[in-house]
Amino acid sequence: MQRLTPPSRLFGANGLRTGPDNRIYVAQVVGSTISALDITTGDLETISAKGGDIIAPDDMAFDPAGNLIATEYMDARVSVRSPDGTSRVLRDDLPGANGITVYNGRLFVNECRIGGRLMEVPLDGSAPVVLQDNLPMPNAMEVGPDGLLYYPVMGTNDIWRIDPNGGTPERVIGDLAGPDSVKFDAAGFIVSTQAGTGQVLRIDPRTGNREVLAQLEPGLDNCTFVDGRLFVSNFDGTITEVLGGGESKSILPGGLLWPLDLTVGPDGTLYVADGTYFHEFRDGKLSVVASLFSLNSPGYVRGVVATGVNEFVGTTSTGQIVTYKHGTEPETGLIADGFDQLYGIAVASDGSVVAVDAGTGQAISVRGGQTEVLASGLQRPIGVALGPDNAILVSESGAGRIVSVGAGGVDTVVDGLETPHGILVRGKQLLIVDVGLKALISFNLETKVRATLATNLPVGTPDGVVAKPLQGTPPFSGPMGPFAGITAAPDGTVYISADAEGSVLVLREEA
Repeated sequence: MQRLTPPSRLFGANGLRTGPDNRIYVAQVVGSTISALDITTGDLETISAKGGDIIAPDDMAFDPAGNLIATEYMDARVSVRSPDGTSRVLRDDLPGANGITVYNGRLFVNECRIGGRLMEVPLDGSAPVVLQDNLPMPNAMEVGPDGLLYYPVMGTNDIWRIDPNGGTPERVIGDLAGPDSVKFDAAGFIVSTQAGTGQVLRIDPRTGNREVLAQLEPGLDNCTFVDGRLFVSNFDGTITEVLGGGESKSILPGGLLWPLDLTVGPDGTLYVADGTYFHEFRDGKLSVVASLFSLNSPGYVRGVVATGVNEFVGTTSTGQIVTYKHGTEPETGLIADGFDQLYGIAVASDGSVVAVDAGTGQAISVRGGQTEVLASGLQRPIGVALGPDNAILVSESGAGRIVSVGAGGVDTVVDGLETPHGILVRGKQLLIVDVGLKALISFNLETKVRATLATNLPVGTPDGVVAKPLQGTPPFSGPMGPFAGITAAPDGTVYISADAEGSVLVLREEA
């Protein structure tokens, strides 16, 4: 077993904040982790681990006592982590809680959602004071040298300011490209990352004049200063130092954010559904095909199958089945929607699309705009594959088995598994990724012989970690769960998404 991509050091890089110890604290939403980076030594320390008290942290701030306060984007919470490592929930009723800053001992939080609020949240747990509401996706914010609170609004592509004590908000600058952070440099200028274009801008808050400090990859999220040095984050886990003069330097390399399903196109190109991103692996290089920030994005893709050259059908975390064509003019189309938690997907020879809904326990088929429920009452179905004669096979992760579904009902094909996820049929061979056993299992559909091909795979929940679900944040995503997908190339090479470490595994089975 080899790795096609190296393990990710960070599972995304969202909020950045310079701590009292002069380290950069990095929040990782999908990784449910907070890490601290020493920019002198390069050491990366886990401060709040996956499975800990803080879930899906997006942004952070420190109060005068050294407490780390984190917004938990997918769980509508704000938590306080004291220097001794203990945590408490301050609020659990702030959907889309995201941007956060502390000013003169006062805590300010906003909600990055349509209709979001900007508010002061008292540290004693009393009711928030709303400064502004009905905002379309405000994000990381900061109080400027003038004592006003500056905040970007991604939905309208501008930056605003308001007196922290209340009053009428004032628009500072517009015509931006997904501004998702506001910080201030030593001269009192705004520094803002642009998620849509990858630009890092320096903006005069008095005149609105702007300059481009760096042109990086789209998907930028936040920024922070350490001793006058500027560092920015990207959703893919990259941390970059902006050096000036248009130059930059990578401090931490990016990687896969959260690899889910995989598919191989007719030309042998591997594609990876990676939460915010949709990647291709071509000529030894992993590159972004689409993202939430690209034109006609398919969204958060969970399950995916190639249906032609540069053509795909996928399931999204918003409960849709979509088509996607990438190229100079990408196109996204809707096949069906209104589902709960879609995962695996397959396309039958008659053109019908088969998918599984883990939330409702159903296997469904869509053809000609009509949806048919093939099976219900399944225990968290995750993966789906087409067997011989187009038999529909489903991995029931909650029941530890693989079943066939159809007009005759539900029949067990393989049992005695723990938590099966991705499944793949090659001829008479059924391959199963079992994230509970952390193994790749082969089952001969004809002889019924079962064998374990690989063990100790970095899939599923890491050892010693109790999984805590991410509730999701509409309209971007519904509940976010893991999915270790599997696919194969025409030459028989098998690929597995190693979601526990953020890599893709390669298995070349000997004859």
